[in-house]
Amino acid sequence: MTDLDQLTQSLARNLKHWRAERGFTLDALAARAGVSRGMIIQIEQARTNPSVGTTVKIADALGVSITTLLDYEQGPQVRIVPQSEAVRLWSTEAGSRTVLLVGAEAPGPFELWDWRLMPGDSSSSDPHPPGTVELIHVRSGTLTLLVDDVEHEVPPGASATFEAKAPHGYRNDGGEPVEMTMSVIIPPVRRDGPPRREGAC
Repeated sequence: MTDLDQLTQSLARNLKHWRAERGFTLDALAARAGVSRGMIIQIEQARTNPSVGTTVKIADALGVSITTLLDYEQGPQVRIVPQSEAVRLWSTEAGSRTVLLVGAEAPGPFELWDWRLMPGDSSSSDPHPPGTVELIHVRSGTLTLLVDDVEHEVPPGASATFEAKAPHGYRNDGGEPVEMTMSVIIPPVRRDGPPRREGAC
């Protein structure tokens, strides 16, 4: 079985598990996630590999991190995620990429990301629901952080935090790659409320 086949099977198993755990019908989950009922059926039957955007929408609608959606089986209190198991979710031909390093579920989803933005590259995100907080530490390069159309320069060694309820994005205007670590703290989902977020990060 290839890595892609394993991912497809894992996603199918976990989607069925978490949909049952949340008590969502196919129609209810489709409405919350903004994807078709048919797409959810295909994923649960391991007949398709959804796009990153679709996977994020489904994870948000279920109120779990993407790592949990990919593998819900919990081990001991200490969970080690090898570098080889980190999930690359976005990349460009220039070499930019985001890697979801690890995620947790208490008290709400909490994710740790590794980012690389190559010179001239950028990534934007829709607003997340109130209560979502992002923390960023720039290891190298200079990040241009945009929050609600306001630019903030974050130099190497500096950190930033913001409530991500406004449109936001990340841009590299410099001549060297930006390497940064990001944590995303997401409020727990309410069954009667909207999904947490609509974009990636």
